[in-house]
Amino acid sequence: MWCIIESKSRDQFQEELVIRPLHSGDIYASFQFRTLWDTDFLQERQKVSHYRLFPKSLGQVLSKFSVRELHISFTQGFWRTMQWGQPFIPSPPGAELWVWFHDTVSDVDGNWKELTNVLSGIFCASLNFIDLTNTVQPSASFKPLGLGNATDHRFLRYATLPREIVCTENLTPWKKLLPCGSKAGLSVLLKSEKLFHSSFHSQAVHIRPVCQDEQCTSKAWELRQTLNVVFDLYTSGQGKKEWSLFKMFSRTLTEACPLATSSKVYVDITDNPELFELSPATPLLSQAVVLGDRRTYSVFDLTRAEMFGQLRSLNLLLRDMLRPLLHAERYVAGFGLQTGEIHTVIYNNHPYRAFPVLLMDSVPWYLQLYIHTLTVTSKSRDNKPSYIHYQPAKDRHRPHLLEMLIQLPPHSMTEVTVQFERALLKWTEYTPDPNHGFYVGSSVVSALVPSMVAMNTNFTQDQPLFSSFVPVKEESSYFVRVYTEPLLVNLPTPDFSMPYNVICLTCTVVAVGYGSFYNLLTRTFQVDEPSLPLAKRLANLIRRIRGVPLLA
Repeated sequence: MWCIIESKSRDQFQEELVIRPLHSGDIYASFQFRTLWDTDFLQERQKVSHYRLFPKSLGQVLSKFSVRELHISFTQGFWRTMQWGQPFIPSPPGAELWVWFHDTVSDVDGNWKELTNVLSGIFCASLNFIDLTNTVQPSASFKPLGLGNATDHRFLRYATLPREIVCTENLTPWKKLLPCGSKAGLSVLLKSEKLFHSSFHSQAVHIRPVCQDEQCTSKAWELRQTLNVVFDLYTSGQGKKEWSLFKMFSRTLTEACPLATSSKVYVDITDNPELFELSPATPLLSQAVVLGDRRTYSVFDLTRAEMFGQLRSLNLLLRDMLRPLLHAERYVAGFGLQTGEIHTVIYNNHPYRAFPVLLMDSVPWYLQLYIHTLTVTSKSRDNKPSYIHYQPAKDRHRPHLLEMLIQLPPHSMTEVTVQFERALLKWTEYTPDPNHGFYVGSSVVSALVPSMVAMNTNFTQDQPLFSSFVPVKEESSYFVRVYTEPLLVNLPTPDFSMPYNVICLTCTVVAVGYGSFYNLLTRTFQVDEPSLPLAKRLANLIRRIRGVPLLA
């Protein structure tokens, strides 16, 4: 007789949706799904075989490759900071992956290569194209977001694929990681034809170890799945500042996920609340400090049955920001296909506070940087960085890595420029559409931005998911990461029609020359006697019948 003893599981699942009307007339919707897995197999070296809420596919990845933190995102479009403000969790266009491995890993590059192949299969993406030529080891820009404050960056790997296209094939496996899938809860709103018909779409997966209480007596693995989308409601042709869940997602909410301990919808009513008319109305209000600003939200708790009414359906209806303190953009200057110049512009919009930022650039090896031409200017004056880390590229092995700590003066624009020379690739290294250009990943700007209000440093207390992703250690500042646009650079491209012309000409010469020579060698020549005229042939025929001699 077998006796199965199962300890009481403390796994938890929470889901949230934040809706924020933007000054541009667009609507920002941010989904966050948080799963806490009550286990610590890295510490206990135990083999986990029971999975309740945490997806087994990701749990096996953490165990097999000794992953301490994993952050992966797939983004279609570019987040326009000056129009939309700061996102809750930023991400660059294309695919981004950065991983912290455990300090017991001996072959980090081997684990990194295998991990990218496995994740490529899990998310149906092209992550298998990540190799040493587009992988870097940042020395200061990326720190662990979970437990521990590791400083040994030998166990950190970072890579981007700026040309990765996000589609339904990536969304479907992402939804399957949720405990309720797309059958119940907020995930029923994730309809692919609506999500991808938007101005901006980003889905991400973040895995890290966290504390379960304030004293950190017990630890757990946190899986946070985020999906951010910006809808342009004017594309419907109605020309009205009016939105609803059904207009945005073509669906309404009918129930919370049965496995969720918390299921809420937040509507940001901070800006001009007198113009807001929410239907149905809710008496629940919540205030949270988000990115240095105190915001007010109307809260809809989906775990309460009365929230759905008699129709068992919830369809929010609305009729009718602060300027971001940190913003960055990047572009390529120059003419011709030999040299060029990369310009990165960083804006500090704070009226009277200066603060440092950490700029990280990863440039492919085929753009040969002239690092002696690096200049940093603020308000038409030289701004010498206090920290510079540069790792030169190796042709066909690794990209350039440049990290700088720059002090931004108040209310200023800081420009970073560096010149480069384009390399001539081998003809087999060009993409199928070389005249489209080659993509260069986004620059990453990290900073502790001064806060207008006191930040909450208690990370473990009950607070909305969208305001608690990055731990806050100081009340006077908050952490912000900004991504610039990816660059599209043209390289010297040979005329790929010439091989076709050469092949055609060569085949013609071979066919004519070799064919004639072969004909001369193999043909048999015979002497052809001249034939008699028709009259003589008739006469000879008659003579042959009569038996007389033939005419000569």
